[in-house]
Amino acid sequence: MSIAQLRREYHQRVCEEIIRLQRDGETGYPNFADRGNRASRAIAHGIVNRLGCSPNYEKLSGQTAGGLFETITKDFLEQAFALLGHLRPGEWYYSTQSPISEFDQYEHLANLEKIVEQDNLLASALGTDYIITPDIVIGRWPASDEEVNQDRIVLTAGDPLAKFTPLRKANFERPCPIIHASISCKWTLRSDRGQNARTEALNLIRNRKGHLPHVMAVTAEPLPTRISSLALGTGDLDCVYHFALPELQESIAEIGNEDQMDMLMILIEGRRLRDISDLPFDLAT
Repeated sequence: MSIAQLRREYHQRVCEEIIRLQRDGETGYPNFADRGNRASRAIAHGIVNRLGCSPNYEKLSGQTAGGLFETITKDFLEQAFALLGHLRPGEWYYSTQSPISEFDQYEHLANLEKIVEQDNLLASALGTDYIITPDIVIGRWPASDEEVNQDRIVLTAGDPLAKFTPLRKANFERPCPIIHASISCKWTLRSDRGQNARTEALNLIRNRKGHLPHVMAVTAEPLPTRISSLALGTGDLDCVYHFALPELQESIAEIGNEDQMDMLMILIEGRRLRDISDLPFDLAT
């Protein structure tokens, strides 16, 4: 199995399970396009045609589409990242909608939340939105000493060394995974949805104890000018990934929309937008 094959299967699932045509009079437009925006509809149609999606007018709510997008993207990443095990070995944990307090760097937030909930003065002063629930989380389980010593003796049981690192399973009575990546999935980008991802990123940055996980976003939004609301700038997110970037670029070129193409190239050349096939490799860094 190759990344290209997994990408095709990923798009096949997206086509079959998520993409629908919504009626607008006698015409239809894909359910990740903006009904009132001609460019959005044309670009989305181009992506759908290039992915080979069959027309499907069955109704699907936006919330359901978003949940499916999370699950299908998580499954793709789990399979694709497994192909790179020789580059990034370890025992990995994949989940959708898991609170960050389940992971080593943010475990302390569960205790903090309990204390704040019992004191209105603290709640009013500090707020209560400590524990976020990312769309997709990837964690790594701590390693046993047998794994550490697999090729050579690195540690012995009597050594008073490396007693606090979360990567060593022997250091904890109840080991929990170390969060490696937090991935926000946005089927579309409308109004303030991009800002929600930035808010989650700032929470991860400010409240961690330990290293910062990868903070990423995946979207199917067809308009680069809207993707820019999430992708432009640095400091919050590592990068934004499009579920079908080459198909997006070809679709914009086909309709000759210079404004959208200019913004797309700014995002790509500025290293702020990549394809979904790049994401497993970036997770291995």
